[in-house]
Amino acid sequence: MASRQSQKRLTKEYKTIQSTPPPYINAKPNDENILEWHYVITGPPNTPFEGGQYHGMLRFPTEYPFKPPSISMITPNGRFACNTRLCLSMSDYHPDTWNPAWSVATILTGLLSFMTGDESTTGSINTSPNVKRRLAKDSKAWNIKENQRFIKQFPDLVKENRESIAIQQQKDEEEQREINNASGNGVNEDEKPIDLQNMDLLDPEDRARLLVEQERDSHIENSFGFQRITVFGVIVAAFLAAYFNFIRRG
Repeated sequence: MASRQSQKRLTKEYKTIQSTPPPYINAKPNDENILEWHYVITGPPNTPFEGGQYHGMLRFPTEYPFKPPSISMITPNGRFACNTRLCLSMSDYHPDTWNPAWSVATILTGLLSFMTGDESTTGSINTSPNVKRRLAKDSKAWNIKENQRFIKQFPDLVKENRESIAIQQQKDEEEQREINNASGNGVNEDEKPIDLQNMDLLDPEDRARLLVEQERDSHIENSFGFQRITVFGVIVAAFLAAYFNFIRRG
């Protein structure tokens, strides 16, 4: 149960974060327990997390703001282990570095900054940017299918996610139909002959590949030409030798 001081402080912070939410961050307390907060981080542009939706929790002690909360992330993200306490300077792992002047907004802004970095700590994991991007793409669907706490705490986002996923599926289907139509009505782009007169317009990798193939074909052609000349010469020489041998005997 929250103390009077922590109740007052967290209520004030909720009003503040509602009026001026930090960039890419949404947060709210559990309606049944103000010491349990749920946050959603939207992946910032120009990062592997772009477009991702990451749900997590802050659990505050009754002594807040004089002691820090625990921090965890629920949505698979490729940066932090799921449902694991994170060791950060503003978390309960480091009460000695905690500053009572810090707030929910401060904590989550720091978490976002750490998330987009590459430092290691307890609870962090190492994955490739491609894995992070794939998880970001799947995060909204995961939250509304696998994450019951998200569904309970963020019904408005659940509705937005469903609409967003439906729109994206429609776009994907339209793009696939266009691809199918293009491949069915004409020559596949990969099968079109390459215009040797416009090699400078080709992709660098395609141009390099084409040059290698030309060099190989030229080498093969020259080898065959040399072999034809050599065989012809041998036949002529053999014929002449036989002819002169016949003359001498006659």
